[in-house]
Amino acid sequence: MIREAQYPFGKDRYEIQKGEDRKMALTLEQIGQIARYDDGRQTTARYRDYWLFLYLCNGINVADFVRLRYRDIVNGEICFIRSKTEHTLRTLRDIRVVLTPPMQEIIDRWGNPKRPDAFIFPILTGREDAMTTKNRTKDLTHSINKHMKAVGEQLGIGPISTYTARHSFATVLKRAGANIAYISESLGHSDLKTTENYLASFEREEREKNAEILTEF
Repeated sequence: MIREAQYPFGKDRYEIQKGEDRKMALTLEQIGQIARYDDGRQTTARYRDYWLFLYLCNGINVADFVRLRYRDIVNGEICFIRSKTEHTLRTLRDIRVVLTPPMQEIIDRWGNPKRPDAFIFPILTGREDAMTTKNRTKDLTHSINKHMKAVGEQLGIGPISTYTARHSFATVLKRAGANIAYISESLGHSDLKTTENYLASFEREEREKNAEILTEF
């Protein structure tokens, strides 16, 4: 219906611009406050621990978190493939996460009984179809965000979400001097550009800090 010469998109033509994601990375001190937070409610403790696990597990997405099974723990590491890239990348890469004592404590508190084929956390049973799995993932994300928003308000940190956990993982490593290629691999990104976008707020933070140094006279 439309001639190629009339097509408005493509190289040297109109390109849809991407908005810059809002960065919400936390500091180690703030993450420590979250880890120690206790309002006496079991529900709050559960979702706080789920959030911490997302952060500690390389900023894992909730869709991958709910699919973790005990068989994915190999030689003290959790190994998984991102569901987001499972069907889009030609070469699949395992993401490997060292199972640290705080992560094991969360599993011991809230996890299913240990069996190789069992899911680590009691979100899925394995009998769900794709739509049900998607809805349960969405519901869990909503619940974590709802409770963590309340925690953030109580601590004076501001809104905290599953998105915050992923960005905080990347930014904390960058602040500690980790190589960006290592961070990218840990996040399961297919290219460094995506990781650089995650760390854009960190770069701004560094520029502001360095600008202040120039006036310390």
